[in-house]
Amino acid sequence: MRLDKFVCKSTALTKAQAIAAITRCDVTVNGEVITDITTQVHENNDVTLLGERLYPRPFRYLLMHKPSQTICSNIDEVYPSLFNYIDIERLQELHIVGRLDADTTGLVLITDDGRWSFNITSPNKLCPKVYRVQLRQPIDASAKQLFAQGIKLQGETQLTAPAILTIVDDKQVLLTITEGKFHQVKRMFASIGNKVVSLHRESIGSVTLDVDEGQWRYLTVDEIKALSQ
Repeated sequence: MRLDKFVCKSTALTKAQAIAAITRCDVTVNGEVITDITTQVHENNDVTLLGERLYPRPFRYLLMHKPSQTICSNIDEVYPSLFNYIDIERLQELHIVGRLDADTTGLVLITDDGRWSFNITSPNKLCPKVYRVQLRQPIDASAKQLFAQGIKLQGETQLTAPAILTIVDDKQVLLTITEGKFHQVKRMFASIGNKVVSLHRESIGSVTLDVDEGQWRYLTVDEIKALSQ
């Protein structure tokens, strides 16, 4: 992680205070004074502040059931931030792993571990996300093959990655995707002439939503490891 973030995660300093300490030459990495705040450091590096060895706090991993009309942001904007539902220390250090639209509900992962979140959000990692989709118009069974082949979204040249479409009833489906393009699920159905009425994320990888709306919990060790693959 970046040196300024490492210092923040190892102390009670704010980001501005950490940057000031680094630029004052108060921080060393493996015995060398470093003033570049963007320098990448790791947990096994010997990082000191004014001669005292720094040890970062353990990473945190949360699961939350996002309500509708909330946003995946650290601050309130047009809609309130889902962080209003979480009351823990150093909330500002956390980030959301893959965002949902304001009107979309369901499973959201939250962490302060950037490498872990990359494994989930990078399309190359092929981490499956399952959405329950309510549609305005009935869907034909032939759509399953279209989604499996990839859908051409408006404004893009490449097809989406193969997706799995499971029809629950004529207007309700489960969709499994491994990408996270802007408004992807809504755009995929729009491309075949349908409209998403409601959207709910049920699972990410092997982790399934199991708390009530607006509630959250810490992930188990096994869940964290499973999403690290």
